[in-house]
Amino acid sequence: MLKLDLSHVIKFLPESELNSYNSAAVEANKTLENGTGKGSDFRGWLNLPKDISANEIAEIKQCADDLSGCSDIIIVIGIGGSYLGARAVIDALSDNFNSLKNRSERGAPLILFAGNNISEDYHAELVNLLDKFDYSVIVISKSGTTTEPALGFRLLKLHIEAKYGKKDAKKRIAAVTDKQKGALKNLADSEGYKTFVIPDDIGGRYSVLTPVGLLPIAAAGFNIENLLAGAKNMMQICFDKTNIHDNPANLYAAARNALYKNGKAIEILASFTPNLSYFIEWWKQLFGESEGKDEKGIFPAGVNFTTDLHSMGQWMQEGTRNIFETVIKVNSNKFTLKVPNDKDNLDELNYLSNKRLGEINKMAELGTMLAHVEGGVPNISVTIEKIDEFNLGELIYFFEKACGISGYLLGVNPFNQPGVEAYKKNMFALLNKPGFEKLKAEIENKLNK
Repeated sequence: MLKLDLSHVIKFLPESELNSYNSAAVEANKTLENGTGKGSDFRGWLNLPKDISANEIAEIKQCADDLSGCSDIIIVIGIGGSYLGARAVIDALSDNFNSLKNRSERGAPLILFAGNNISEDYHAELVNLLDKFDYSVIVISKSGTTTEPALGFRLLKLHIEAKYGKKDAKKRIAAVTDKQKGALKNLADSEGYKTFVIPDDIGGRYSVLTPVGLLPIAAAGFNIENLLAGAKNMMQICFDKTNIHDNPANLYAAARNALYKNGKAIEILASFTPNLSYFIEWWKQLFGESEGKDEKGIFPAGVNFTTDLHSMGQWMQEGTRNIFETVIKVNSNKFTLKVPNDKDNLDELNYLSNKRLGEINKMAELGTMLAHVEGGVPNISVTIEKIDEFNLGELIYFFEKACGISGYLLGVNPFNQPGVEAYKKNMFALLNKPGFEKLKAEIENKLNK
């Protein structure tokens, strides 16, 4: 079971202040669960792990099997929450060198991603690759008009229809979209694609346990029932409790807000496990989009250790003391690999002979935490037993629940993202999208000055 440790935070906070936030976190959790706070229409994820039906799970698995059965590669098209959650789980559970294995070695298709950027070279190289392999597409978009995924799907729809013919191509496309409306929903209905629903009451960054994440994860060959079981277990643990120490989501939300009030405006999420790199990216979106508004919010950053200790390590150790650190720890590894003895010992590493790399990594983890705490960086640890579907399900729900509570403690709506529209409006105007003529003139006037 997930464990939260704040023992290296306490000395940085007045006890009375942490206690006040503890009480406030209990109330924020009640607000979240009772639906009396801002953005209450977007709390569908709260009970999702127990509410999702066996029929829906079976339908997702069947579609995943159908796509996998005819594909060496499956392309997931989406941006933000429409791809980060799925990629976080798939990367965490996959072999680090999955892309170098053939289809039979993997036992499942290779999952690649498109529509999360507008890079011409990226998409051209992807299309060239797909000339050589059998593939299918999962396109994820509530509206079907978000620029990046809409462009990605337009390109791949043309390619897949040219490669397989329109009749067979539609069997290789699944759409996860709105239940009733929108460009993608209309297209999927007219073309006959298999469709799944993005619930109206769940925003993108909270959607990994809906078909948005579950379909790609199942197509990658992973057990979505176990993922949901882990989330359900954490949901029960994080349900409203008056004793904050029985609820890790309350405790984490309280600690980070108390640290924020004491000038720690940046939270750095760290892991000593390369497979969790995209989990960190998912976490950054979850907290960044949820809390960064009204000129408030902790800035979420991420690092991969020990790699980044040789780049960011100096700044974290001795830079501006406006940071705190949260470390995802993993107790056990899948494999055993020991350091061999070398008779010449030119690298002077024989003192490590016969030690497991996992043991060495743990000592690097402990040494880093001690050094950072001594350097003035509060340290929160979140520990899971191992990287598997159940533990990732727990971790996902823990951060989602804590994020909702933390947003309410901060006094913002943790379920909207109005600031995301600013760049889009400027981009539309610069690209001459109809209806944006006035804004284009204003931008050109600014640029000319």
